[in-house]
Amino acid sequence: MTTYLFTCQACGQEIEINGPMREAILSSGCPVCTESVDAAAFEQE
Repeated sequence: MTTYLFTCQACGQEIEINGPMREAILSSGCPVCTESVDAAAFEQE
């Protein structure tokens, strides 16, 4: 399964996540600060 490093541009939180979690964050925002995010916040590992 593909893993990504998510870095919130608003609060700076970094989380290693999988594909389904990436989709959830894209649709509902950062799990820490709830700020909306775009695809640029994810780096494929």
